[in-house]
Amino acid sequence: MNQMTPPPKVEIIPASAPFSEAQRSWLNGFFAGLLSDGPAPLSVEQGAAVLQGPVGDDEAPWHDQTMPIADRMKLAEGRPLRRRMMAAMAQQDCGQCGYNCHDYSDAIASKAEPRLNLCVPGGKETARMLKALNEELEKAPPAAGPAATPAAAAPSVSAELGRSRDNPAPATFVSRRLLNKSGSEKETWHIDFDLTGCGLDYVVGDSFGIFARNDLGHVDQIIALLGASHTTEVRGKTLREVLTDDVSLAPAPDSLFELFSYLTGSAQREKARALAQGEDPDGDAATLDVMAALQKFSNVRPHPEAFIEALEPLQPRLYSISSSHNATPGKLSLTVDCVRYVIGKRKRLGVASTFLAERIQPGDEVKVYVQKAHGFALPQDPNTPIIMIGPGTGIAPFRAFLHDRRATGAPGKNWLFFGHQRSASDFFYADELNAMKTSGLLTRMSLAWSRDGDKKFYVQDRMREVGREIWTWLAEGANIYICGDAKRMAKDVERALVDIVAQFGARSTDEAVLFVADLKKKGRFQQDVY
Repeated sequence: MNQMTPPPKVEIIPASAPFSEAQRSWLNGFFAGLLSDGPAPLSVEQGAAVLQGPVGDDEAPWHDQTMPIADRMKLAEGRPLRRRMMAAMAQQDCGQCGYNCHDYSDAIASKAEPRLNLCVPGGKETARMLKALNEELEKAPPAAGPAATPAAAAPSVSAELGRSRDNPAPATFVSRRLLNKSGSEKETWHIDFDLTGCGLDYVVGDSFGIFARNDLGHVDQIIALLGASHTTEVRGKTLREVLTDDVSLAPAPDSLFELFSYLTGSAQREKARALAQGEDPDGDAATLDVMAALQKFSNVRPHPEAFIEALEPLQPRLYSISSSHNATPGKLSLTVDCVRYVIGKRKRLGVASTFLAERIQPGDEVKVYVQKAHGFALPQDPNTPIIMIGPGTGIAPFRAFLHDRRATGAPGKNWLFFGHQRSASDFFYADELNAMKTSGLLTRMSLAWSRDGDKKFYVQDRMREVGREIWTWLAEGANIYICGDAKRMAKDVERALVDIVAQFGARSTDEAVLFVADLKKKGRFQQDVY
């Protein structure tokens, strides 16, 4: 019998690297496997930069959307570069980038994804931090030969139409109706789509991606500020078409100020450079969208082609689905707050919300996709009780949950906490929810109106009032869900839940925190927050 010659030992990670012997062995084996099939995707130095730190770093204490970026970056100090990239993101696993946060950071660090500006919730601060971190990787010498992309780094994107932002499907807009009544300070719409033409389906808990278009009046104002013709050809389209469909006109990107700095001089050049580096020389950086930037640097008239290249791509917007495929096959509903505000004397518009509220017409087709939920879904056992906390448009997925449970005959108890400003004008789906209460589908409904009394009163205040009953439901095995604002409401609701567990579960605060953390680990406490 011929004895097989053992393969030569590959030493890619040097003995001086800050790894244990077992970790170094694992890394050497990993890179040897990559080398055996062709050129390594990264040089040794780049590989070490990506994996600088111990293996087994999957725990992500910074994965908290309520935490400022500076705090997230501090928590990630000393972690591998790809994890510091993850900490830079807005930590919502929202899917608008086409990945979850973990995979997006891996893809950037492995050079499978060159785009550093896809994190919609993170905006400029995430893009700037990713750029700085990516520069660390770029300082390493390039790999010899063409780089191969590791398969594991690619996003899990299905080629099926409408299953990702990179392959949207056409859905037909059907109708909209205003949910607020007279006297409301808000403008919230119920939006209906017909999916039969595109063959999409979904499950409750999923989100719907919308590729909106910019407002034509806004586009024409920008063309006028450029002193250009709307028929100028850019990227094989007219300038007007590109500005309407392809690029973001919201926060002015650093690259636009960089362009301005090349086209002007003296104090204006220094100001543009400062803005490009994230500084705020005039105290107005947070208000500078693309139009405001053009107005601020009114002496600068960039060529339309250079101007377009300096802008970010127009990203899709995600909305929680407020309908059930089981209840209304082929139909999909959203619950959308319309964003309008004034800065100085100029009205600003939320791109997607005003697109849905006024610019699109029944019968029009829109590019859409379904974003599968990450850990936000009805319990597998239909007998499991559920507690749903969703003020404002946070009602959306819970309306879907209730419709689904009715359609499937799920016997589990259902408790909804809903709140808004005023009961008379802001009680979304009031007739529908009251009918569900009367029929017994909605076991309990607890309401909170922040502007009806002298003192503001929120869903977390209502929770504390009925804390004993909440604890009883949890003790019976109920799942609890939150949907809505991450920075304020979700934190306040979680704090109320900890207090309820401590008070009625006879636990210390530390024990109550651990109890709530355990609910999360077991999938019994789920959040869809933004």
